[in-house]
Amino acid sequence: MLNFSVVDLAALVLSFGLWQTFGIIVDHTDLSKNSLTAAVNAERLEWMRRLTNRDNRIVDSTLIANLMHSVSFFASATVLILGGVAAMAGTADHAYNTIQGIPFVTPVSKDLFEGKLLLLGLVFIYSFLKFTWSLRQFNYCSILAGSAPAATDPEEEKEAFAVRAARVNELGARSFNQGLRGYYFALATLAWFLHPLAFVAATVAVVAILWRREFHSRTRRALRREAR
Repeated sequence: MLNFSVVDLAALVLSFGLWQTFGIIVDHTDLSKNSLTAAVNAERLEWMRRLTNRDNRIVDSTLIANLMHSVSFFASATVLILGGVAAMAGTADHAYNTIQGIPFVTPVSKDLFEGKLLLLGLVFIYSFLKFTWSLRQFNYCSILAGSAPAATDPEEEKEAFAVRAARVNELGARSFNQGLRGYYFALATLAWFLHPLAFVAATVAVVAILWRREFHSRTRRALRREAR
């Protein structure tokens, strides 16, 4: 039985709520139309439109392969991280004594410490599942690219393909972004080993950084062709 204090439980609920709320806003609300992600998605559609007008599509295949390579790297790294978390859980007594020996760490029960390790492992499992699903979606996009209409085919057919392929590409990117957000939340979770309020503060800081990048970054303005 985990001995959650009221502060620990409140910190967990609040931090998890902030993480999920940010994801919902970026992926499923009207605000998402002004985000960095939306700007990139518009470029994905333009990419697929241009693909249908090219006879030589080697460049497009290379670009999709680069996307898959990036996702594959994070999926492999997540497996290694999970191995490290599992190893730490296997030597929980030593890890617990070491962390509790740090002067500014809030004392907790060993059961709660192991619960925090479990949460950390679950977050990375979530990220791994998102990365592998993203990899499959980009793989499907490459298959779609192979079946793209010829440059001489009717415009209606090419436009329908472009919308469909861009959507699959977008979904692959969304899964990848969700996996990355898991990494950010895992970093915030590390602060929970120090103090539950540090966990909340770290989560707020992470969400603030991600919010700025999505809605107020220079990269977003450049992609949307707005004035600096």
